[in-house]
Amino acid sequence: MTITNDDGMTTRATVEELLRRIAAGDAEKVAELYAEKVDWKLDWPEDEHGGAIPWIRHRSVRADVADHFREIAAGHVPELSSAEITGILVDGADAVVMGTIGNTARSTGKSYRAHFALHITVENGLVTRYHVYEDSLSVAQAFAD
Repeated sequence: MTITNDDGMTTRATVEELLRRIAAGDAEKVAELYAEKVDWKLDWPEDEHGGAIPWIRHRSVRADVADHFREIAAGHVPELSSAEITGILVDGADAVVMGTIGNTARSTGKSYRAHFALHITVENGLVTRYHVYEDSLSVAQAFAD
């Protein structure tokens, strides 16, 4: 367990800014909110997605973050994307963001909706942990030929 002096205000402000930047679609601006080294996890069976979903892979540094968000954008039809945040829970340096995304896979034209939860840790105003838990089956089916 990591103890921080974060009272939750910095965490909430950083998470809200992160969500604004993700919604705006500027991958470089999103990456600026991450620490140089980041504990990154996507809850996917990485070896089973068959490469059809290029952003599903290990990341560990800030430079990789921008690539992740650029690859997501390239894989979807932007005008058919949506996100709804249903809650943000903050406990010190940790936050959990819950919601639903809707996208259309560019390669297949198939649409999907997926519930998600993000576990984010903020230290010194930067994201140091980014763990994504989502309905990976609906995403995989949308990208399957």
